[in-house]
Amino acid sequence: MLSLKEVHLQYGAIHALKGINLEVQQGQIVTLLGANGAGKSSTLMAISGILRPTSGRIIFEGEDLTHLPPHAIVKRGISQVPEGRRIFPTLTVLENLEMGAYTRTDAAQIRHDLDRVFQLFPLLKDRRYQLGGTLSGGEQQMLAIGRALMARPRLLLLDEPSLGLAPKLVETIFEVIREINAQSTTILLVEQNAHMALRVAARGYVMEVGRIVLTDEAEHLMANGDVRSAYLGE
Repeated sequence: MLSLKEVHLQYGAIHALKGINLEVQQGQIVTLLGANGAGKSSTLMAISGILRPTSGRIIFEGEDLTHLPPHAIVKRGISQVPEGRRIFPTLTVLENLEMGAYTRTDAAQIRHDLDRVFQLFPLLKDRRYQLGGTLSGGEQQMLAIGRALMARPRLLLLDEPSLGLAPKLVETIFEVIREINAQSTTILLVEQNAHMALRVAARGYVMEVGRIVLTDEAEHLMANGDVRSAYLGE
């Protein structure tokens, strides 16, 4: 479904991505692990068009997206939940969700997808007229995921969805991630909570300093001594 081929990315003098090769098969959850500064978020932003690769190719469902702008990539079926949520604090919950559908004109299906988000996150329905900035961190994370789903993505990019959340909310968010995937949405997940990420993923990639250094099935990564030492706190 998604393939990155020798993707390089530079911020001025900083070489953030150094020849990334990565694949995501349709229907999978794939996780990208690594320390802060490894290049995980840069990889997602390159896929979504926010950052332009210096070289290499990004192929989605057979189409080269490498030089497309972000709104065109959203229309192709890729949506991102950014690190830090980045909801619109002065808009209501409902308005935030409607912003997620800004590239769409199919009003009936938009209403259907809004109902789907409210089924996943009943609390958002209860607070649909509340300003986004008044929500708690966990509620804002739900809103950010819901907003991304309103674009009806076939591939969802999740950047640190559990960051700053209480353990109980982390469990809730990952239950929703499983449910979204079960509803036929493929997911590429960046997550520092390696335990949770490897529990839900089919495959994983480990990044260090802008390079992929290891890839395997999630269960094998969970059993890998180096991974356990570096990312699982053992």
